[in-house]
Amino acid sequence: MKAKLSFAALLQNYFTDRLMQQRNASPHTIASYRDTFRLLLAFAQESLRKHPDTLQIQDLDAPFVGRFLEHLEKDRKNAAQSRNIRLAAVHSFFRYVALQEPAVSAITQRVLAIPGKRHVTKPVDFLTQPEIEVLLASPDQGTWRGRRDYSLLLLATQTGLRVSELIGLRCQDLVLGTGAHVRCLGKGRRERCTPLRSEAVKVLRTWLRERNGQATEPLFPSAQGQQLSRDAVEDLLAKHVRTARLSCPSLKQKRVSPHVLRHSVAMNLLQHGVDRSVIALWLGHATMETVEVYLHANLELKEQALAKTEPFNVRQRRFKPADQLLRFLNGL
Repeated sequence: MKAKLSFAALLQNYFTDRLMQQRNASPHTIASYRDTFRLLLAFAQESLRKHPDTLQIQDLDAPFVGRFLEHLEKDRKNAAQSRNIRLAAVHSFFRYVALQEPAVSAITQRVLAIPGKRHVTKPVDFLTQPEIEVLLASPDQGTWRGRRDYSLLLLATQTGLRVSELIGLRCQDLVLGTGAHVRCLGKGRRERCTPLRSEAVKVLRTWLRERNGQATEPLFPSAQGQQLSRDAVEDLLAKHVRTARLSCPSLKQKRVSPHVLRHSVAMNLLQHGVDRSVIALWLGHATMETVEVYLHANLELKEQALAKTEPFNVRQRRFKPADQLLRFLNGL
């Protein structure tokens, strides 16, 4: 008879066997799932007064997972999208548990039945071309750090690379001769090449000479020569945005993140009439449906569509209910 596995053993096997061996999950997926269970174990230790090593699957039932999700939203102030990402990691683990330990299937099924939370989808934020130009003028190019930041921001605002793709670039990933482009390994392990404009080629060629790194070294290193972290990129962007706001008041109304730069590239392509399928390929999206968020956020395209329509030549009238019941329903 097969011995019953503890929660600790199941969790370790889930990461080493399921994610790493069977699914060959990307480092980003593993890191995201790892962070979810760090939060869950910390919550369990505080609420259940149990050390992680002593936890059992029975402790992590649907009511407990529900309280954990509520903790993420109320105490950690996570948005519904972040809550759903954490829930997806928990669901993935419990699907593995259901296969390994059928005896706890009742618990796993109740956890798997917890739905994702619906939320209001807001239009994506993006920067206009004048705002991008002011942002690019912010780094002090009289310093090494300023020249690095300028090169990084110029590449980001032209290619739309994700922040993980930017910090993962190596010197060898730039091809600056004929057909200049940058290679990156994107989401879902999809490798793609993104073309570079002449001004970017000139700046990056100068940066590569100053960088003087080996082919496999980071293209945009820290002051210690190491790969930049995601937080470091967010910090340097925030610093230059603060400078840009001094001369560009419209930036004061916007929250600018590395992903907003990516949205800005997509918007620029869309406004210049580039087909949605090309934009999806450019950004490394798996499907064209992902590009539809830019259509919803692009007010200029909607105004162009409105200008092509003709107003209805109908006199406006106010609806009046015929009887008391209809008046009641109309007033609800």
